[in-house]
Amino acid sequence: MKTRTLAPADSLNLLRDPRDFSIVLEGPLFQLLRQLHLTDDALGLLMRRIVVISLLTWLPLLVLSALDGNLLGGRPAVPFLLDVGVHVRFLVVVPLLIGAEPIVHRRMRLVAKQFLARHLIPESTMARFDSAIASVFRLRNSVLAEALLLAFVYVFDILVVWPYYSIVFEIPTWYAAPSVAGSKLSLAGMWYGYVALPIFQFLLCRWYFRLFIWARFLWQVSRIDLSLVPMHPDRVGGLGFLSDAVQAFIPLLIAHGALMAGMLGNRIYHLGATLPDFMLVILVFVTVLVCVVLGPLIVFAPQLARAKRIGRGEYGTLAERYVREFDAKWLRGGAPADAPLLGSGDIQSLADMGNSFSVVQTIRIAPFTRETAFRLAAATLAPVAPLLLTMMPLEELLKRLLGMLF
Repeated sequence: MKTRTLAPADSLNLLRDPRDFSIVLEGPLFQLLRQLHLTDDALGLLMRRIVVISLLTWLPLLVLSALDGNLLGGRPAVPFLLDVGVHVRFLVVVPLLIGAEPIVHRRMRLVAKQFLARHLIPESTMARFDSAIASVFRLRNSVLAEALLLAFVYVFDILVVWPYYSIVFEIPTWYAAPSVAGSKLSLAGMWYGYVALPIFQFLLCRWYFRLFIWARFLWQVSRIDLSLVPMHPDRVGGLGFLSDAVQAFIPLLIAHGALMAGMLGNRIYHLGATLPDFMLVILVFVTVLVCVVLGPLIVFAPQLARAKRIGRGEYGTLAERYVREFDAKWLRGGAPADAPLLGSGDIQSLADMGNSFSVVQTIRIAPFTRETAFRLAAATLAPVAPLLLTMMPLEELLKRLLGMLF
C-alpha cells in the first residue's frame, strides 16, 4: 500500500471514504509486516500477527531457560516459569498492544468525518483542517520517527532498563545472576535484553507516539474557530463524538494495567511485598493514564466556555422575549376570553424553551463525560483485580463483593 499524501480538499473526500483518516495505518513497520504477510491493507491477519510476534519474544526465552537449567528449579531463586511479569508482558500485554490497532483504526477513522458531517469546520477554515490531517499522515508515515524510536529503545534499554533489572531482584534470576562485577546474563537473558524487551518497548513507544499524533491533531483543530452549537443535546456543542472516540484506547489501558499487575505480582510473590504497599502507586498510575487519554480533549475547553457564554446570552434573550409574550397573553389579559388554556401549544412551547435553555446552561467545558473517565479507570484497574487474591481467599473475596452489591 503506497504512502498516501493528502491532496488539497481531500478532507472533503473523508465524507465518502472515512477510512483515509487513521493514526495507526501506514508507517515503516506496517509496510514491513505487509511484506511478511502479517497484515493486510486494513490491519487484518490479526491473530497471525499476535502469534508470531508473541512467540518471537517469549518462546526463545522458554527454550533458552530450559537449556540454562533455569526453567523451574535449579540455581535461580526466580526461575523462568515463576516470573509472572515476563509472561504477562509477552503473552498478555504484547497481544493487547497489537490487538488495539484495528480497534483504534475503526473508531478513530470516523473522527475527521464527524467534524465535517456536523459542520463544525467553517468553509473559510477548511484549508487549516486539511493541513491538520496532512500533518497526521506525515508523522504517522515518518521513517525517521520510527528509526528514532528504535534508537531510543536500545539506548534506554542499555542505560536504564538493565541497570534497573540488575537491582530489582537482589537474588539470582533466570535471566541474570548478581555478581561483584555486575549482573551476568544467561543465554535467555541475552535474548531478553537485546531482542524481546526492545521489541516490547518499541511497540509501547510506538503507541505513545501515536497518542502524541492524536493530541497534536486535536490541538491543531482546536486552533480553528469551530462552529459549535450551544443547543446541541450532547452538551458539548456537537463535540460529543470525541468522548466515544477516546474509548477506543481502552485495550491500550488494559495493557498498561496488566503490565503493572505483572510487575506488582513479582514483588508480591518473590520479594514478600503486599498489595496495600502499592495502593498509592496504583492510584497515581491510573490517574496519569486516564489524564493521558482524556487530557488532549481539554484543548477545546476555551471554545466550549465561549460557546456557553454566548449561548446563555443569546438564548437567554430569546427566552426572555418568549416568556414576556406568554405572560402578556395568558396572565395580563392578552388572550381572547374564549381561548382554551387546556391543550394550548403555548404551554408546551414554554416547557420546550425551558428545556432548551437548561441544555445551554449545562454545557460542559470538556468534551467527555464522567462515565467515560470511569470506564477508562476501570479498564486500567481490571488486570490488577486478581492480585486481591494475595490478600484474601477467593471465597472471602466473593462474599465481600456480593455483600457490597446486595
